[in-house]
Amino acid sequence: MEKAELKIDYMVYEESYPEGYEDLCRAALKITENAYCVYSGFAVGAAVLMDTGEIVCGSNQENIAYPSGLCAERTALFYATSTYPGTGIKALAIAARDHGVEVDEYVTPCGACRQVMAEVIRRYGADFDVIMMGKKQTVVIKASQLLPFSFDSLKR
Repeated sequence: MEKAELKIDYMVYEESYPEGYEDLCRAALKITENAYCVYSGFAVGAAVLMDTGEIVCGSNQENIAYPSGLCAERTALFYATSTYPGTGIKALAIAARDHGVEVDEYVTPCGACRQVMAEVIRRYGADFDVIMMGKKQTVVIKASQLLPFSFDSLKR
């Protein structure tokens, strides 16, 4: 038996957006207005910054037949990769409003969204920044750090 340790590096920003990602963060917060969240009241927005500089957005879409809805992160990532299949991703910003009020603490992606991010890394051969936003605190982390033991059926 051998003991191992995981180390996860991330940056914390107090009440500010990370430099160079201001427009992306504003887009993620703005798209929360398009969320369909009549059951939870928790509106999530995600904005993807493509390698070309294009910003693609998505919001959560709830459904009374839970879990038929879709998270903002997957909505944005699937739209980005289907619209621009040959273009890599530089960053993904995530923002939320709880019953119309911007959340104080940063929001994190669910496990399914983290696995989709792992697939995007595998597909394009490049990691990307994930910006998890809150009014008081924003965290920037590499997508690969969010799910260190991601499922990969291609490993032999």
